[in-house]
Amino acid sequence: METEPIAKTGARQRILVVDDDKQIVRVLKAYLEQAGYEVFAAYDGSTALHVLKRERPDLMVLDLMLPDRDGLDITRMVRGESTLARVYILMLTARVEDADKVVGLELGADDYVTKPFSPREVVARVRSALRRIQLDADTLNHEILRYNQLTLDVIRRRVTLADRVLELTPTEFNVLLELMRHPGIPITRFELAQKHPGYDYESLERSIDTHIRNLRKKIEADPRNPIYIQTVYGVGYRLGDE
Repeated sequence: METEPIAKTGARQRILVVDDDKQIVRVLKAYLEQAGYEVFAAYDGSTALHVLKRERPDLMVLDLMLPDRDGLDITRMVRGESTLARVYILMLTARVEDADKVVGLELGADDYVTKPFSPREVVARVRSALRRIQLDADTLNHEILRYNQLTLDVIRRRVTLADRVLELTPTEFNVLLELMRHPGIPITRFELAQKHPGYDYESLERSIDTHIRNLRKKIEADPRNPIYIQTVYGVGYRLGDE
């Protein structure tokens, strides 16, 4: 892993790095702190859960393979707790099979980086993800979007279906936001990913499809016959009918 320093930013958002490889944690912590973030470290799943509940970080860099509870188990638990559900999860994995990555995304991870990786790439992914979330909170008007029984509050990052609050991951929220801003208009997978951080072209299509599948499970009465999020074959997706 490279050790060249990077430029600082003025951000003080909070990040938790979880990996049983202490060298990886040390390097990522140094790079992220140089970038201006407040960084916490954990070397196993139990400690990670403790730090998550105590510190409530904005983002977690999470290794898939841990000595006690693995990253998939941690992801499942985080997404199951309403107080932690908005934490952005960037998975680290040494596994190269697409199936492993898809399982992580289906459980609620927002993005992934495959080992070996450059610390600069991780910092770039983190910065892009947190910038997007912060821009939605700080620079937009109090925008509330509605479609049928679905309501999305941009500033509060809150989505309801009828009277039920939906617990969405940061990436699921951003994908739905883009669809709700253009109801009835087909949006390509590439366009959806361009609006949200972390994707390279190789992982693009599978990742977006997985996030759409997760959204349908939370929104649609019958995910196999969606009413809200429609597939436009050969193009991408749209919200509702034309």
